[in-house]
Amino acid sequence: MKVIISDCDHADIEIEQSVFKENNILLELQQNQTEDDLIQNAKEAAVIINQYAPFTERVFAGLPNLKLIVRYGVGVNNIDLQAATKHGVQVCNVPDYGTHEVADHALALMLALTRKITKMDRLVKADEWDYQASIPIYRHSEQVVGIVGVGRIGSEFAKKVQALGCKVIAYDISAGQKSYDSSLSFIEFVDFEQLITQADIISIHCPSDQAIHLFDEAVFEKMKPTSYLINVSRGGIIDEEALYEALVSNQIAGAALDVAVKEPIDSQAPLLTLEQFICTPHMAWYSEQAAKELKRKVAEEAVRYVKKEALHYPVNKI
Repeated sequence: MKVIISDCDHADIEIEQSVFKENNILLELQQNQTEDDLIQNAKEAAVIINQYAPFTERVFAGLPNLKLIVRYGVGVNNIDLQAATKHGVQVCNVPDYGTHEVADHALALMLALTRKITKMDRLVKADEWDYQASIPIYRHSEQVVGIVGVGRIGSEFAKKVQALGCKVIAYDISAGQKSYDSSLSFIEFVDFEQLITQADIISIHCPSDQAIHLFDEAVFEKMKPTSYLINVSRGGIIDEEALYEALVSNQIAGAALDVAVKEPIDSQAPLLTLEQFICTPHMAWYSEQAAKELKRKVAEEAVRYVKKEALHYPVNKI
């Protein structure tokens, strides 16, 4: 059963290789970028570990031996799940490798916005030492934090902001269909309209498949003019043009994104000109430990399939 990595921009694949070597399985690294690359180079592969290369209907049709794709990371946006299921290909991800890192990053962005950290750093470096340039700043223990999506990451973020004394409200599209740990009993679940009108800070932690442009012009008009918006989930959930207009017209006070519709974000993007906007390069998932854990877990999931063991992270049903 041939196993390949379809593409990978990591410095090395030593961790993956060690997992496969322990199980006497050969692993081949390729660097496919396009549909044609995959169809030409991966014809013999039964198992593929994937980073960015696109798996479309055409690719699945051109890879008749393919049985499993394991993706580096949580999102599977580059994989047509309907086509995968049609062609009998199991798709897996790794949803639990950077949970604390992403929650920590959202918290860091929140504090940078609400405490005006980046703005005041720039002013001090420009020889302006005046706290009044930060006005207004509000006490966190009197703020309402709204969380969109209470999965692994949203739950951890909720605990972190609750520790600051914030009141936590949340909107989750599947809230009535799943149970939550008793440690989250402090969260007040509300509808989306209540969340956007009541929250002083909104942090997005939901998948994008049912939430494209969830935050658009109409939503920004309903948010508090003192509110902040954070997205460490997926690009596209926020309409970036509408966000720019909301910021320049002071409909909201600020925003921070770790993800964008187009990555890397265009260096000429209007948002990047705004003082009240913070952007980081899709790095919320990262720590040295999380990076190593991800590499180990994708390899282990592929090995489980080869050894006919139960998979831990199936995404689609075959």
